[in-house]
Amino acid sequence: METKKQQPKQKPRSKGVSAFIVVIGCAIVAHLFFYLVAGNPANFDEKGHPINGNVLGTLFQGGFVIPIVITLLLTVLVLSVERFFALNRASGKGSTSKFVMNAKAKLEAGDIAGASKLCDDQKGSVANILKAGLIRYSDVEKLTDIHNDEKAAMIQKELEEATTLELPYLQQNLSVIATISTLGTLMGLFGTVLGMIKSFSAMGQEGAPDSTALAIGISEALMNTAMGIGTGAVAIISYAYFSGKVEDITNAVDEVGFAIGQTYTTLHGGLSK
Repeated sequence: METKKQQPKQKPRSKGVSAFIVVIGCAIVAHLFFYLVAGNPANFDEKGHPINGNVLGTLFQGGFVIPIVITLLLTVLVLSVERFFALNRASGKGSTSKFVMNAKAKLEAGDIAGASKLCDDQKGSVANILKAGLIRYSDVEKLTDIHNDEKAAMIQKELEEATTLELPYLQQNLSVIATISTLGTLMGLFGTVLGMIKSFSAMGQEGAPDSTALAIGISEALMNTAMGIGTGAVAIISYAYFSGKVEDITNAVDEVGFAIGQTYTTLHGGLSK
């Protein structure tokens, strides 16, 4: 009885940029910008009020929550750029949909070698997964001691294992972006509440309200509202875009996986003898 050949396992992709390192770096940049640039004395008049029309000075009036929100915004932007290049690499050379169409045509024609060459040329995640399935396809064809339905199951299992290795790379950092889509808005609301507390405190003083404290409180509230909503919106758009890209790739994987299974069933009907 023949023994099953052990196929060399596909190596997982190298890990991308760590979200933790990105957050730390963005926090440093955000705080330096807030205190050194926005807080520069040149942005304020002699009374310490922002110069009329000076955006940086007005931003500084937003209080300590602003650099936190800026950190979240920078994190989304950096991770979005990282995901853009990572998913472009994962898509491989040329159009993924065209690759899938050509690979299915090769498989339907029984041209396993041609499909394998397409994978070598395309070099994307879909190609890597299909290549792993094709290697297993070639291996199980040489086995004579098991049924063909078992061989087909072995091919599908290999495709699933290859997919498991690729998916973490495709989905990396998307959960962080999704979290910031909510956290950014919540931090903005937190800053808004703090600003409104200051405003009501100024209005609650005996005698005439402290107009300066009232203005600062309102300014803090509005700046935090704007920054929080803006950060949440950017994160939502980024997450939706890259999630769609990942879904397109996984759909392509499912399509070629089904095609290779159909090819084996069509070309190897019945039982192995």
